[in-house]
Amino acid sequence: MSSVRGRRNGPAGDGARAAGRGARATGRAPRVHSTRPVPSGLRSSATSRPGQRRSARRAVRPTAGTAPRRRPLVTGRAVLLGALVLLLALTLAGPIRQYLAGQAELEQLAAEGEELDARAADLREQLERQADPAYAERQARERLTYVLPGDRLVVVVDGEAVEGDAGTLRSTAPDEELPWYEGLMRSLADADG
Repeated sequence: MSSVRGRRNGPAGDGARAAGRGARATGRAPRVHSTRPVPSGLRSSATSRPGQRRSARRAVRPTAGTAPRRRPLVTGRAVLLGALVLLLALTLAGPIRQYLAGQAELEQLAAEGEELDARAADLREQLERQADPAYAERQARERLTYVLPGDRLVVVVDGEAVEGDAGTLRSTAPDEELPWYEGLMRSLADADG
């Protein structure tokens, strides 16, 4: 059977030779290992691998005396994630606001364009009507009181109907010519009176 020191330094013969010299080549004294009793349940499940031995020991530890650890409500990762989301929101706020303002302006310009198209259609229709000779004649009769030769014209002046042929209406202006200052005095008297 080999000792612990024999396993570390190689075969048992090498350990004996090193022990015969009294000290290792490093100048340190050899370690003395003590053994402690191991519960029988752990020894049967223990293997030669140290990592597996440790996990078995951890599984056997009692946790009845200690309360389970509670996770904190706000962890460092949550704070970092919140800060990143806030930074992202602040970074994107300006471009999103500009985008929405641009969309509103596009809608407004589209509405103005539709209004201008409707007005252009009305003006084209009005041009077509004015190109019609019947429309031009009707507008001359209504707005300018033009009549064709031979038609009778009736004009209401100061509540009196005056009839006559075209070009034969009597003028309402006085026949006599007054000096300008008398005309001014007469118009002031009429306005005052």
